[in-house]
Amino acid sequence: MINTVLDQASGLRKMSQNNNNSVKVIAVTGGKGGVGKTNVSLNTAIALGQLGNRVLVLDADLGLANCDVMLGLRVERNLSHVLSGECELDEILVEGPAGIKIVPATSGSQSMVELSPSEHAGLIRAFSELSTEFDILIVDTAAGISDMVLSFSRAAQDVMVVVCDEPTSITDAYALIKVLSREHGVYKFKIVANMVRSMREGHELFAKLSKVTDRFLDVSMELVATVPYDENMRKSTRRQKVIVELFPNSPAAVAFKTLATKAVKWPIPNQPSGHLEFFIEKLVNG
Repeated sequence: MINTVLDQASGLRKMSQNNNNSVKVIAVTGGKGGVGKTNVSLNTAIALGQLGNRVLVLDADLGLANCDVMLGLRVERNLSHVLSGECELDEILVEGPAGIKIVPATSGSQSMVELSPSEHAGLIRAFSELSTEFDILIVDTAAGISDMVLSFSRAAQDVMVVVCDEPTSITDAYALIKVLSREHGVYKFKIVANMVRSMREGHELFAKLSKVTDRFLDVSMELVATVPYDENMRKSTRRQKVIVELFPNSPAAVAFKTLATKAVKWPIPNQPSGHLEFFIEKLVNG
């Protein structure tokens, strides 16, 4: 299997020589479930699409996928069909608002949560062979600190940690940052304070998390968004829409648009140009 994966990485390097499209990869994670991670992923993605970027969203909660459901999209095939060899990754992409593309995963499948080495290699191969052009890949990870969450997070250029003003959310976010920094060499984190009652509460939440990380970890953190609690978010979810599309002038939508404007300016590190070479290499070698 190792030789197969190395062959895939080698093939990807060759492909990149003819492809100068640099891709920004952002992993959206949080440690704890229920912090609004998928809402942050989709609203940011669509806001980026509205700014003219070609955006791909990978629903990386492979066993409990819900991006397509939240957007009311009809999905015929998903990532499990790619891993089984029934189709290519390009064939399962579905289009969402603002022209973004979604890579749908499965829901209620334990086998997708526990990928075998050959299936992991298949996932790598699928991305190495992706022909659809895009500028930004947003990886909406699962909750927790599973191997898959850690793999996707360490392979991204930017790790965006979503946290709420709850003790368990702060504790789990810290645990995730700790594992990624100490065991996987990730030292920079972008923090999204989600569902806060005020800008001040968002900064206080960031200060709580920073106090612990500054004491025990050697990491750099940046508060990149303070998203207010917004009743329109609930209304949007019930209608299977995102708030930036349905209520574009609402407080949360404005916060997501501001985040998207910032994200466009985040630098792409000096890595080999070419579709997703660095991302695949990190998944292989991480």
